[in-house]
Amino acid sequence: MKKFLVVLLTCLPLLAFAKGPVDAKYLAGAVPTENGIVTFRKSFSVPGKSSEDIYRTISQYVRQEVVEKAVPGLRTRIISDEQAERQIVARVEEFMVFKKKALNYDRTRFRYQISATVNGNKVELILNQISYYYNEDQKGENGTPYKAEEWITDENALTKKGNKLYPYSGKFRIKTVDRVEAIFEGAMDAFEAKESAVPQKKVRKAVIE
Repeated sequence: MKKFLVVLLTCLPLLAFAKGPVDAKYLAGAVPTENGIVTFRKSFSVPGKSSEDIYRTISQYVRQEVVEKAVPGLRTRIISDEQAERQIVARVEEFMVFKKKALNYDRTRFRYQISATVNGNKVELILNQISYYYNEDQKGENGTPYKAEEWITDENALTKKGNKLYPYSGKFRIKTVDRVEAIFEGAMDAFEAKESAVPQKKVRKAVIE
């Protein structure tokens, strides 16, 4: 009887997370890998702009909207900014919040590398080297590190049937997919025509490849 209770208690977190349906965008294939490394990519073109102008815009976006809004310190910095090669690379650490209530503030540090490369009128964004630092104390210490490859991939976050997510790794997977999507969408939105004749309507210059 005791053994049965232990097994039941162990399974409760998994059962609790399976209460409702999961959006298909978080299921199989939502977290791509390349040579075993979790790697998100987005390519788009910006018609009518020179590569110099495009690089200036995307570089400014990475600096101002990603790096400067992240957690300051050694883990957040521009690694390289090669204007001649039209490439900027940054390491970023930011807080990813799962739940924020008076008695339950659940968050993790979200760490990743992002690169933006301009070739002609085409922009390629790559976000990889993802890791997390979870359950840290008030001093930012004694947390648990996780690598994306061992935590949010299909093999580690999806149930065997592939239609549900495990509770703990699942919440990391959902928030990661959402955050990457927001970063990539923000990069495309950076190319909206500010000089549009109709300022109320946003005109997206970027075109998904």
